[in-house]
Amino acid sequence: MEGRRPRYRRVLLKLSGEVLAGKAGFGIDPSALMRLSREIKEVRDLGVQVAVVIGGGNIFRGLSGLEAGIDRATGDYMGMLATLINALALQSSLEKLGVPTRVMTPFEIRQLAEPYIRRRAIRHLEKGRVVIFAGGTGNPFFTTDTAAALRAAEIEADVILKATKVDGVYDKDPVKNKDAVRFKSINYIDVLDRGLKVMDSTAISLCMENSIPILVFSVVEPGNIKRVVMGEDVGTIVGEGGHAK
Repeated sequence: MEGRRPRYRRVLLKLSGEVLAGKAGFGIDPSALMRLSREIKEVRDLGVQVAVVIGGGNIFRGLSGLEAGIDRATGDYMGMLATLINALALQSSLEKLGVPTRVMTPFEIRQLAEPYIRRRAIRHLEKGRVVIFAGGTGNPFFTTDTAAALRAAEIEADVILKATKVDGVYDKDPVKNKDAVRFKSINYIDVLDRGLKVMDSTAISLCMENSIPILVFSVVEPGNIKRVVMGEDVGTIVGEGGHAK
C-alpha cells in the first residue's frame, strides 16, 4: 500500500450509533469510540476530506418511542438529539488526537454545534477539518441513511462509506443462511428490487439520482476504513453498473 494514493478525494462515512456502543450494545464504549477516531484520523492524514453522518440508535430510536406511547414525530426529534450526543463524543475523541473537527446540525443549537450551511461545510473539509453532520435531515420521518445520501450529494462526496457489522451486501441474511453469497458489486435497482437492507429506499434513490456510489463494508475489522479508501477489495460497491457475486 506504500506509495499508493487514496482512491477517493472526499468521502462521507456513515456510522450507526451501535458502532459506538461496542459489545455493550447501548451507550458509548470509550474503547470503540477511540478506535474509530484513530481510524478516521488515519484516513484524514492521507489527505482525504472526511465527513461523517452518525446515527443515534445506541441511545434512542424514534420508532422505539412508539412503543412508549410517544408520537412518531416527537420520537424522531428525540432520535436527532441522540445523534448530536454521539457527534459531540466523536468530536471530543478526534480532537484529543489533534484532529480539527466541526459538528454541524440542521437545527439551531449554538452552544454545541454550528448550523449546517453547505458552503461552510465544504470550506471546513477543504481546510482539512473532519465535519460531523448530526441531527439527520432535521425533519422527522427521515432516517440518518437518507441524511447521509443528502449530505453526500450536497458536498459532492466521491462515495458514501457505509460502515456496518457485516462485510458487504449478501443475496440473503448471512447470519441466518450459511450459504449466503456476498456481492462484489450490485446496482441500485437490484438493491431496491431485491429489498436488500443496504440503506432505506429513499437514500438509495437519492444516491442513484446523483450517481453516488455506496461502499458497504465491515467496520468491525480494524483498519477497514483505510483499506476501502485506498481501493482495496473490501466490501460491496453499490452503483450504476451490473452486479457480480
